[in-house]
Amino acid sequence: MKQFGWVVAAVVVGLGISGCKSDKAAQPGDAGSSAAPAPAQTTTLDPATLGSITGVVHLSGKIPTPIKIDMTMDPACGMSGGGDNFSEQYVGKSGGLGNVFVYVKSGPAAAMAYQPTPGAPVVMDQKGCRYTPHVIAVAKGGSVEFRNSDVTMHNIHTMPVTVGSSPIDISQGPKGTPQVKQFNLVESMIPVRCNNHPWMNAFINVSATPFFAVSAPDGTFTIPGLPAGDYTLGAVQEKLGEQTLQVTVKAQTASKADLSYTMQ
Repeated sequence: MKQFGWVVAAVVVGLGISGCKSDKAAQPGDAGSSAAPAPAQTTTLDPATLGSITGVVHLSGKIPTPIKIDMTMDPACGMSGGGDNFSEQYVGKSGGLGNVFVYVKSGPAAAMAYQPTPGAPVVMDQKGCRYTPHVIAVAKGGSVEFRNSDVTMHNIHTMPVTVGSSPIDISQGPKGTPQVKQFNLVESMIPVRCNNHPWMNAFINVSATPFFAVSAPDGTFTIPGLPAGDYTLGAVQEKLGEQTLQVTVKAQTASKADLSYTMQ
């Protein structure tokens, strides 16, 4: 694995191939695990006791030039306004690195036990024969809504490695009915592939807590609403791997947590 380091400062501020299945109705509670999600916690966190973590994922070295993907095997891929398609292993600008999943690995009991009622599903679309966004994240028990905005058949095939986590393998017709799937087991960077278009790939992350973020293309991220205390953060990039970082959060304070990956 490549070596990369963390820089921390505290500041106070105000491709698997298989046959396709038929397009079927969404099954909101049947994906990601055979176990039921934990019940939502009914208590709330006192805003006066909460802080946040903000940071930038930096990249030292030049990002490899994206490779243009040949999609001529399916002419319909160019009919949805998506334009040319390029590899997305590394996305960044202004010295930052995007698509890094940053999450709480451990922290105060109040943070680790807090499970608010799940919100609306996170959307992963298929447009121009690419998954959009390339990296998403949900809290344990949350859902992903898979859409197909293309005029061609697509397939959603997840490949989890966590014991007990069931893969998703469903197909969607052109502009077909969205499929909503729930994720109940914690795992980072679950690969998503399309059996019909082997270049299509994306990643789903399932966090143990609602405290996580995916870095923007310039590397910035924010994790708000954290109970005060000592935390261990994890950060995962699909090619450069995972690192951890210790951060102390104080009430009404934004703790700075920058990290740096190095291209070799």
